[in-house]
Amino acid sequence: SCDASQNCNCSAMGLDFIPPGITAKVTALNLAHNRIKHIRSQDLQQAVNLRALLLQSNEISSIDEDSFWSLAKLELLDLSNNSLAHLSPVWFGHLFSLQHLHLQGNSYRDLGESSPFSSLRNLSSLHLGNPRFSAIRQGNFEGIELLQKLWIDGSNLSQYEQGSLKSLKKINHMIINIRSINVFSEIVRDILHSVIWLEVRRIAFSISAEMQALRVMSLSFAKKISFRHTLLTDTTVPEIASILEDMPKLVELELIDCRLLGTGRWEMQIQAKQSQTLRVFTIQKLSIEKFYLFTDLHSVEGLLSLFTRITVQNTKVFLVPCRVSQHLLTLEYLDLSENLLGDQSLEHSACQGGWPSLQTLNLSQNSLSDLEMTGRSLSHLGNLIVLDISQNNFGDIPDVCEWPKNLKYLNLSSTQIPKVTTCIPPTLEVLDVSANNLKEFGLQLPFLKELYLTKNQLKTLPGAAPTPNLVALSVRRNKLNGFSKEEFESFKSMELLDASDNNFICSCEFLSFIQHEAGIARVLVGWPDKYVCDSPLAVRGAQVGAVHLSLMECHRSLVVSLICVVVFLVILLLVAVGYKYHVVWYLRMTWAWLQAKRKPKRAPPKDICYDAFVSYSENDSEWVENTMVRELEQACPPFRLCLHKRDFVPGKWIVDNIIDSIEKSHKTLFVLSEHFVQSEWCKYELDFSHFRLFDENNDAAILVLLEPIQSKAIPKRFCKLRKIMNSKTYLEWPLEEEQQQMFWFNLKIALRS
Repeated sequence: SCDASQNCNCSAMGLDFIPPGITAKVTALNLAHNRIKHIRSQDLQQAVNLRALLLQSNEISSIDEDSFWSLAKLELLDLSNNSLAHLSPVWFGHLFSLQHLHLQGNSYRDLGESSPFSSLRNLSSLHLGNPRFSAIRQGNFEGIELLQKLWIDGSNLSQYEQGSLKSLKKINHMIINIRSINVFSEIVRDILHSVIWLEVRRIAFSISAEMQALRVMSLSFAKKISFRHTLLTDTTVPEIASILEDMPKLVELELIDCRLLGTGRWEMQIQAKQSQTLRVFTIQKLSIEKFYLFTDLHSVEGLLSLFTRITVQNTKVFLVPCRVSQHLLTLEYLDLSENLLGDQSLEHSACQGGWPSLQTLNLSQNSLSDLEMTGRSLSHLGNLIVLDISQNNFGDIPDVCEWPKNLKYLNLSSTQIPKVTTCIPPTLEVLDVSANNLKEFGLQLPFLKELYLTKNQLKTLPGAAPTPNLVALSVRRNKLNGFSKEEFESFKSMELLDASDNNFICSCEFLSFIQHEAGIARVLVGWPDKYVCDSPLAVRGAQVGAVHLSLMECHRSLVVSLICVVVFLVILLLVAVGYKYHVVWYLRMTWAWLQAKRKPKRAPPKDICYDAFVSYSENDSEWVENTMVRELEQACPPFRLCLHKRDFVPGKWIVDNIIDSIEKSHKTLFVLSEHFVQSEWCKYELDFSHFRLFDENNDAAILVLLEPIQSKAIPKRFCKLRKIMNSKTYLEWPLEEEQQQMFWFNLKIALRS
């Protein structure tokens, strides 16, 4: 389970204990998602070079005190989602290098009377808590002064002793999952000057009277506040806004996956104190049940003038009031993606005087459908440089459009446009028209440096003359069949050409041309599974000049022909070997054996129809049918013989006839001769008897030698027949008439036995 770097993955193997044999070579050990219940002293004793130990999602309830003492180099320890009812400082006493510790999802109710982490001087991130976690006491965090990340899952935290987090001098990012506003307020009081980014999860700000306890937040030196999965109401929003305004160093505010009960008709007018530090405001997936009744936000206009970046994603925004836009005087970045803005509402939102400093605007995944109207609505934005209007549904576009005069980047990908026209602004330096239905591209764009034409229907490269300054071109996943030398010559100033995932027909000579003549620094060419190219020019991302094609890539047809010849010769050799060593015979034997296995070894007495089944060669039929059959069937009492010519069922497979006849006969009589051992069907009868009769160690088989035959003349594969002939008595047909009567007497005795 270990790779070359000695990272060993033993996760999800159903282990009940840490496996033995972990040596000093192991640097990372993943034992997650097993059924380990106990960590013993000796389990990790030899793993002195271990740097990462993952034990999450087991059933660990106890750990020997010295289990981790040999892990002085350990940097990551994950004990989350187990059954630890308490935490012992002794466990971590020798983990001098530990940086990341995960203890969440266990069953402990507190951290003990003292600090479990007092010896972890290098600790960088700590994640603790669980649904049962209810108390934090003074001294629980003694020994830790600096943390990059502290995550406390305290959904049921009800007791917090003042000063418990005071020992932490600096926390770059603190995440707290909490429900009690009063406990949250006490925690905030201890981290006023230590937390840089405070993220609050799953708290409900629904009662106005509770907001007074949060007033302490206004003294916090945090630079970023995030609310995730938080409930807000019309009565509490003004209070929270007032608190955040007073925070002296707050720069960024986030609301992610939050819920607002209300329509923006706030009971108290927010005082326009204009925080001098707050610049970035992000809203993602804010749920407003009655969003269509939401007010025009006139009460917060005074708070907006100093924002430089605003993101409102996936929040069902269908209109930005003109007055709000006009108050965003310093806004440079605006992201309104994944909303409901239409052509008319955009025209109102981007009214004259609105967004005067805007440089980047993202309107992707909205309800825009008129490209001409979109351009006209934004044309007065003189500072706009980047515009993303991808994943709207524009369809056909006109020949003439009006755009912001300084626009340099335009994203029109996935907008259902069938062709590009002079509507595209000539000032662009970057244009993305990927994932449309374009069949050609020939626009005059003198300043264009990057062009993205991925996932279109192009069959030829766009001309280089209309885009003389082009540096990078992506034509991935089109229908290009190849490049001409003239096309490459025209792109000599280009630094990157990505033409992978097309249907090229190319050669080693073409690769040589690209390497030595075309002059393009990087050419990326690859193919999907359906490629028809003789040789891939380069793997994606490789320098073409460094590519050296193999014999297979340059001479595919020759190599395939050679492979076919070799395969044919191998098959021919196998056939010859199989013939020499009777492989076909062994296969037939196996089939006969499988058929026989399905039936009982002995047919019931009531199913016995014949005294003997006679197996003989067609060349011996005259003696069998005229001499032996007459002698035996006219005896007193007569014998009933089964002959293939007379008694086989017409239309039935001959092998089934043989098997059924042998099973329905009391004996099997083999008339052996030189002709017999050469007969194909006699072989079948002998095959079946080989398994069915001889294996029973009885006298069901009677051997009659019609003529002298050497044992070695019998095929070697009939080893048991050869053995029987060497060890048992058989009847030999005498040529002298006086001895024939004794032969018939002995044969009849054998048939009746």
